[in-house]
Amino acid sequence: MSDVIKLLPDSVANQIAAGEVIQRPASVIKELVENAIDAQATHVQIILKDAGRTLIQIIDDGVGMSETDARLAFERHSTSKIRNADDLFTLHTMGFRGEALASIAAISQVELRTRRRDAQLGTRLVINASQCESQEPDMCPTGSNFMIKNIFFNVPARRKFLKSNQVELSNIVKEFEKLALVNNEVEFTLMHNGNVMYKLMKGTFRQRIAALMGSNVDQQLLPVSIDTSLVKVQGYIGKPENARKRNALQFMFVNERYMRHPYFHKAVMSAYDQLIPEGEQPNYFLRFNVEPQSIDVNIHPTKTEIKFEDEMPIWQILAAGVKETLGRFSEVPAIDFDTQDAPVIPAYRGHVEVHNPEIAVDPSYNPFKTTTSKPASGSGSGSHARQTGSDNQTLSNWDQLFANFERKKREGMEQQETASPQPEAQSDPILPMGEVQLGYLQLRGRYILSPAKSGLMVIDQHRAHVRILFDRYIERIHSGVMSSQTILFPQVLHLSPSQDVILQELLPEMEQMGFQLAMMGGNDWAINAVPAGVDDVDPVAMIQQIIESVDNGGMPLKRRIKEHLALTVARSASIPAGRVLQQEEMEVLVADLLRLPEPNYTPDGKTIINVIPMEQINKMF
Repeated sequence: MSDVIKLLPDSVANQIAAGEVIQRPASVIKELVENAIDAQATHVQIILKDAGRTLIQIIDDGVGMSETDARLAFERHSTSKIRNADDLFTLHTMGFRGEALASIAAISQVELRTRRRDAQLGTRLVINASQCESQEPDMCPTGSNFMIKNIFFNVPARRKFLKSNQVELSNIVKEFEKLALVNNEVEFTLMHNGNVMYKLMKGTFRQRIAALMGSNVDQQLLPVSIDTSLVKVQGYIGKPENARKRNALQFMFVNERYMRHPYFHKAVMSAYDQLIPEGEQPNYFLRFNVEPQSIDVNIHPTKTEIKFEDEMPIWQILAAGVKETLGRFSEVPAIDFDTQDAPVIPAYRGHVEVHNPEIAVDPSYNPFKTTTSKPASGSGSGSHARQTGSDNQTLSNWDQLFANFERKKREGMEQQETASPQPEAQSDPILPMGEVQLGYLQLRGRYILSPAKSGLMVIDQHRAHVRILFDRYIERIHSGVMSSQTILFPQVLHLSPSQDVILQELLPEMEQMGFQLAMMGGNDWAINAVPAGVDDVDPVAMIQQIIESVDNGGMPLKRRIKEHLALTVARSASIPAGRVLQQEEMEVLVADLLRLPEPNYTPDGKTIINVIPMEQINKMF
């Protein structure tokens, strides 16, 4: 039997590595921009076409590469960042594995033009699917200029699984945010299809947050500063009143590297306990600085999952620091009273007691008296006589009140005895079968039950309403009579930059659906109108749900964009599970459902109607 273990060719090994490192165009931008930052670039320009499918160009003014370094950089495990395994625990650079450029070259067409600062000429290198086609001298500026064309052109299966341009561009913007936030000393420019999306100048961390997230976010931030021998944390947290149910801006960086750390996220959330409603999330932008040997960044291909050596102490330090910030800046405002012409309130001043002013009280006043008279002047026996008369009058008033109570009680009992006797309650609550009114029964606020010829019909009320609204919206779209419902007081929609990209792409279709949105600047939109018939629904939450649906699930083909939006709007406006319906509401809902051509399933294939056969019911008994 021949040997079965073979050494993979470099081209195959590079494509395997590319599957882990390069997942989408955003991954290419992440790797190349990190290399530019490691090369001490002060300005990075990103140029995109078709959300990176056709072209990704990264231009930097870093140190550049020599002719030999440019060719060697595309070999696997070639890097200038480390020399041995011990260097992994003293990392001061973003990259270190030496796989990024080899992985990019394996699935695209690459052209590199680069020149060192001390060289007269640069070099131009062309690589096609890991094969070097040409390398020649070139007159080019200092730094590096990478052009990545036709990503996944030689891996059709991978290219097929790319999302729509809107979703891929949104992923690019998310990656751009992470890189631009923490590298606030670097100028960034992001262009897409000839349009400048971002042009960020050098500035402080807070200025970079405002430039990316909007000035309204800048006004909501509280500074955090923690300095211990174990960890240093600098950054900003959001005020409790600005917490969000969706789209919270949450960023953590360690040693200038973005990270996801659920454990430290819980530390921040613990400081907001009892300050924000359940289900809401605060904004935060936190930068950790620790000794490189105390963390391990080499546990995931994307380098975003990082292991800390001292997680528990850092958790306690972070929670205490955030709580101290909230306590220091969340003071209760003082209340100013108008003290002009106000009476002087006496108090103790030193050892001198200031007496309160005396209040004149009439001891002869009796609330039960029918008539009142002014007390006569005098003293001695005359005063005693007036007091005795007052007591006698009080007793007389109490006797009269008790007599009136007894009289009304007697009259009420006589009226009850003379009234017609009430029929006795029936001991058997079961009515004759002919008198039973057959109707719909709601189960746990979710299902509608109704007898059918073959058994018992069970209808999911939420899915039934989704089906009804979806067909109604589609019919209006095709007929061109989709009308809008103006909102009396326009509501403001706050979005992240990546969500703003998706909304701008969806705007024509959403306007055809009946939405009317106006851009306010800084990723904020005014909602002026929604589709007619969408009642009792929060328009902000509805549009955010549409954006999340597109971002998470991807946008279908162009001809199905309207159907996708119609389904999302129908889900937002439909009757929620758990809502109690009246008999008339159930009758209308079932009648509208059964008139549809496809009442059994939702547009995404979920069951609406299920019938329990009589045979199965009989077996139960």
